[in-house]
Amino acid sequence: MENEQVIKISNLTKVYRDFWGRKKVQALNSLSLNVQKGEVFGLLGPNGSGKTTTMKLLLGLLFPTEGEIEILGRPATDVEKNERIGYLPEESYLYRFLNADETLDFYGRLFNMSSAERKERADHLIKLVGLDQARHRQLKEYSKGMTRRIGLAQALINDPDLVLLDEPTSGLDPLGTRDMKDMIRKLRDEGKTVVMCSHLLADVQDVCDRIAILYGGELKVMGKVDELLQEQDESQLLTSKLDDTAIKEIEEVLARHNAKLLRVDHPTASLEDLFLKTVRESEDRPGQRFIPEEATQSDSE
Repeated sequence: MENEQVIKISNLTKVYRDFWGRKKVQALNSLSLNVQKGEVFGLLGPNGSGKTTTMKLLLGLLFPTEGEIEILGRPATDVEKNERIGYLPEESYLYRFLNADETLDFYGRLFNMSSAERKERADHLIKLVGLDQARHRQLKEYSKGMTRRIGLAQALINDPDLVLLDEPTSGLDPLGTRDMKDMIRKLRDEGKTVVMCSHLLADVQDVCDRIAILYGGELKVMGKVDELLQEQDESQLLTSKLDDTAIKEIEEVLARHNAKLLRVDHPTASLEDLFLKTVRESEDRPGQRFIPEEATQSDSE
């Protein structure tokens, strides 16, 4: 990760007003943060915290009430900087009667890409997002998860330096979510900078280097994920299986150091890990299935 700052936000405030100019909603209040080149930055917060407003301000789709935004060395209002940005909105608005190739060819034309470059780039991205088998189907036949995939491909058609993702895993099943997170990591490995908004904390924890948590339009927390998640008041020891005698001796040692054993248990995998393991084992061993104990008992009777 480099120290070059791709995004600089200083004292950003956004107030939405009604027809008469009266203050209606203050979406952001004196927000200041930065995003460094080559990192995956997570923008977190509950609904209405200002995440999507921040994204639109970065793209120049909205104008700030107060404060400054610099993105890729230019003001956010400079539309030319968008040629180096890829954007996946929370809801992708795509032409339903085009297929995947036609969709990417259309967006490639917006960036004045040559016909050969558009074709090569489209073919690469369709395979990258896992839609090669559905590339000739019209988008109106796509599921929501498939729509998110082609939306990501559209966001990458111009090979951007900065990628903005608004709820990238929305509508994806666990397999699709894992694929999306793997693609985000790959973008970082290629040297791209990624900013993603999400309220799915597990997804952000898996891929982000740093995060910022917004609430009520204000920045509440910002820092490296591993540092923010550390419990400084507790220490964790991982050992092989212990018997009761060993546990009692450990408790005695801890007591001499004014500490106590809070919990002894076995490490657990996440539900996502279990789901993915089950799917992969099912693919490797077709026909193998789980039979409940009560079903076995009824057969024997």
